[in-house]
Amino acid sequence: MRIGVMVELFRDIDVDEKFAELRSMGMESCQLVCWDQELMNKSTADKVNAAVKNHKVDITAFWCGWEGPKVWDFYDGQLTLGLVPEAFRFDRMKMLEKGIDFAAMIHVRDVATHVGYMPENPYDPNYPGVLACLKSLVKQCKKNQQNFLFETGQETPVTLKRAIQDIEKETGKGNMGINLDPANLIMYGKANPVDALEVFGEYVMGIHGKDGNYPTDGHMLGQEVPLGKGKVNYPVFVAKLKEIGYAGDITIEREISGEEQKKDILMAKDILEQLINEK
Repeated sequence: MRIGVMVELFRDIDVDEKFAELRSMGMESCQLVCWDQELMNKSTADKVNAAVKNHKVDITAFWCGWEGPKVWDFYDGQLTLGLVPEAFRFDRMKMLEKGIDFAAMIHVRDVATHVGYMPENPYDPNYPGVLACLKSLVKQCKKNQQNFLFETGQETPVTLKRAIQDIEKETGKGNMGINLDPANLIMYGKANPVDALEVFGEYVMGIHGKDGNYPTDGHMLGQEVPLGKGKVNYPVFVAKLKEIGYAGDITIEREISGEEQKKDILMAKDILEQLINEK
């Protein structure tokens, strides 16, 4: 397992500079994040490809965002996040289609996103519509020889595994996976990430190195905190990853900015490297 870090594309960013910083922190991989559809074009791809070549950075996944309203809580989040809200579903499917093709331009095999609050009830009237969109996206990925990865958090592990299995009935197996964010499972109050690996471990293709606390009320998510300061039991979690044979990267995500973010990222890197190297 290698340690990487999240790198976000936004307007006026110098991706070459960001990759130089990544290398200066002793890392060689990242997940590349973009929420701005206008940046998903050949011009941006050329800059990313040049920076990859210049700094020998491995982009393990393209994390594709979508535009429109988004509220990260338990109430308005149900109405605004991902493909689940019918009002935004078609437009966001088109955005994700564009992101999948952009990932191909930068030679990235794995495309990840938040799908939204996937219904736990398979008879929910929203469920077939969401699955129809996902089947189309998974087929596009298969055509491009890519994998479609579900970011964890907004649904229970069983709900996510059931959705993947339902999609596989039409698309076949092989190019669907999970980008496991252990902190999200806790911050959304959905599962203990170590136990979640018992449910869907065979589908895990990417991991975020992030930490957080359980929610303390029924409206707001739990708080994200520096890795090692929250409720993710990283010694047990990393040991479980070794047990199930996970050999991919752990990509550090710290959702603040500035010097404090860099300090927390380097601290997380030290913790994770020690755990990975333990026999």
